[in-house]
Amino acid sequence: MKVRQQGFTLVELLVVLAIIGLLAGLVGPKVLNQLGGAKTDTAGVQIRDFEQALEIYMLDTGKFPSTEQGLEALVRDPGVAGWDGPYLRRNVLPQDPWNNDYQYKFPGENTEFDVLSYGADGRPGGEGDNADIGNWQTR
Repeated sequence: MKVRQQGFTLVELLVVLAIIGLLAGLVGPKVLNQLGGAKTDTAGVQIRDFEQALEIYMLDTGKFPSTEQGLEALVRDPGVAGWDGPYLRRNVLPQDPWNNDYQYKFPGENTEFDVLSYGADGRPGGEGDNADIGNWQTR
Protein backbone atom coordinates (compact mmCIF):
# COMPACT_ATOMS: atom_id res chain seq x y z
CA MET A 1 0.00 0.00 0.00
CA LYS A 2 1.43 3.34 -1.11
CA VAL A 3 1.00 6.40 1.16
CA ARG A 4 0.47 9.63 -0.67
CA GLN A 5 2.25 12.64 0.79
CA GLN A 6 0.25 15.80 1.10
CA GLY A 7 1.69 19.20 0.28
CA PHE A 8 2.24 21.66 -2.52
CA THR A 9 4.29 21.06 -5.62
CA LEU A 10 6.96 23.46 -6.76
CA VAL A 11 4.76 24.57 -9.67
CA GLU A 12 1.87 25.39 -7.35
CA LEU A 13 4.14 27.48 -5.11
CA LEU A 14 5.54 29.36 -8.11
CA VAL A 15 2.03 30.15 -9.37
CA VAL A 16 1.03 31.51 -5.95
CA LEU A 17 4.20 33.63 -5.73
CA ALA A 18 3.57 34.99 -9.23
CA ILE A 19 0.02 36.00 -8.27
CA ILE A 20 1.25 37.71 -5.08
CA GLY A 21 3.91 39.53 -7.11
CA LEU A 22 1.33 40.78 -9.61
CA LEU A 23 -0.98 42.01 -6.84
CA ALA A 24 1.88 43.80 -5.09
CA GLY A 25 2.87 45.42 -8.39
CA LEU A 26 -0.65 46.70 -8.97
CA VAL A 27 -1.60 47.72 -5.42
CA GLY A 28 1.79 48.91 -4.09
CA PRO A 29 2.11 52.11 -6.14
CA LYS A 30 -1.44 53.17 -5.27
CA VAL A 31 -0.75 52.73 -1.56
CA LEU A 32 2.50 54.71 -1.82
CA ASN A 33 0.70 57.53 -3.66
CA GLN A 34 -1.83 57.73 -0.84
CA LEU A 35 0.99 57.95 1.69
CA GLY A 36 2.49 60.93 -0.16
CA GLY A 37 -0.90 62.65 -0.22
CA ALA A 38 -1.28 62.09 3.51
CA LYS A 39 2.03 63.84 4.16
CA THR A 40 0.94 66.80 2.06
CA ASP A 41 -2.35 66.98 3.98
CA THR A 42 -0.46 66.82 7.29
CA ALA A 43 1.76 69.72 6.22
CA GLY A 44 -1.36 71.74 5.35
CA VAL A 45 -2.86 71.11 8.80
CA GLN A 46 0.38 72.11 10.55
CA ILE A 47 0.60 75.27 8.45
CA ARG A 48 -2.95 76.23 9.48
CA ASP A 49 -1.91 75.70 13.13
CA PHE A 50 1.02 78.08 12.57
CA GLU A 51 -1.36 80.63 11.05
CA GLN A 52 -3.61 80.53 14.11
CA ALA A 53 -0.67 80.82 16.48
CA LEU A 54 0.72 83.75 14.49
CA GLU A 55 -2.65 85.53 14.63
CA ILE A 56 -2.76 85.17 18.43
CA TYR A 57 0.87 86.35 18.64
CA MET A 58 -0.12 89.40 16.61
CA LEU A 59 -3.09 90.13 18.88
CA ASP A 60 -0.81 89.99 21.95
CA THR A 61 2.14 91.96 20.57
CA GLY A 62 0.55 94.15 17.90
CA LYS A 63 2.74 92.79 15.10
CA PHE A 64 3.83 89.56 13.46
CA PRO A 65 7.31 88.19 14.16
CA SER A 66 9.98 89.39 11.76
CA THR A 67 11.53 86.98 9.29
CA GLU A 68 14.65 86.98 11.47
CA GLN A 69 12.66 86.08 14.62
CA GLY A 70 10.87 83.42 12.59
CA LEU A 71 8.50 80.80 13.91
CA GLU A 72 10.79 80.40 16.93
CA ALA A 73 9.02 83.50 18.34
CA LEU A 74 5.95 81.30 18.83
CA VAL A 75 7.70 79.11 21.42
CA ARG A 76 10.42 81.39 22.90
CA ASP A 77 10.02 85.00 23.96
CA PRO A 78 11.85 87.15 21.41
CA GLY A 79 11.86 90.07 23.86
CA VAL A 80 8.76 91.71 22.39
CA ALA A 81 6.37 93.62 24.69
CA GLY A 82 3.07 91.78 25.16
CA TRP A 83 4.43 88.30 24.35
CA ASP A 84 2.25 85.81 26.24
CA GLY A 85 3.37 82.51 24.75
CA PRO A 86 4.24 79.89 24.02
CA TYR A 87 1.65 79.85 21.26
CA LEU A 88 2.09 76.23 20.15
CA ARG A 89 0.74 73.31 22.18
CA ARG A 90 3.90 71.33 22.75
CA ASN A 91 6.20 74.35 23.12
CA VAL A 92 8.26 72.89 20.27
CA LEU A 93 8.42 73.84 16.63
CA PRO A 94 7.30 70.81 14.62
CA GLN A 95 9.10 69.86 11.45
CA ASP A 96 7.22 69.12 8.26
CA PRO A 97 6.34 65.48 7.47
CA TRP A 98 9.63 65.11 5.57
CA ASN A 99 11.67 66.21 8.65
CA ASN A 100 12.54 69.65 7.28
CA ASP A 101 11.98 72.99 9.00
CA TYR A 102 9.00 75.10 8.00
CA GLN A 103 9.88 78.42 6.36
CA TYR A 104 8.48 81.79 7.49
CA LYS A 105 8.61 85.15 5.75
CA PHE A 106 7.23 88.48 6.94
CA PRO A 107 6.17 90.33 4.97
CA GLY A 108 5.12 87.47 2.77
CA GLU A 109 5.30 87.24 -0.98
CA ASN A 110 1.83 85.63 -1.28
CA THR A 111 -0.04 86.81 1.83
CA GLU A 112 0.64 89.11 4.76
CA PHE A 113 3.03 86.43 6.01
CA ASP A 114 4.10 83.18 4.37
CA VAL A 115 4.49 79.86 6.17
CA LEU A 116 5.60 77.05 3.90
CA SER A 117 7.17 73.65 3.50
CA TYR A 118 9.38 72.92 0.51
CA GLY A 119 7.90 69.41 0.23
CA ALA A 120 9.67 66.07 0.04
CA ASP A 121 12.84 67.36 -1.63
CA GLY A 122 13.32 70.26 0.83
CA ARG A 123 13.99 72.71 -2.03
CA PRO A 124 11.89 75.54 -3.50
CA GLY A 125 9.64 74.59 -6.41
CA GLY A 126 8.96 71.09 -7.59
CA GLU A 127 5.95 69.00 -8.53
CA GLY A 128 3.96 66.26 -6.86
CA ASP A 129 5.40 65.38 -3.44
CA ASN A 130 8.26 67.84 -4.08
CA ALA A 131 5.90 70.80 -4.55
CA ASP A 132 5.91 73.67 -2.06
CA ILE A 133 2.99 73.79 0.36
CA GLY A 134 2.13 77.24 1.72
CA ASN A 135 -0.51 78.98 3.79
CA TRP A 136 -1.82 80.78 0.70
CA GLN A 137 -2.79 77.34 -0.68
CA THR A 138 -4.52 76.01 2.46
CA ARG A 139 -7.21 78.68 2.72
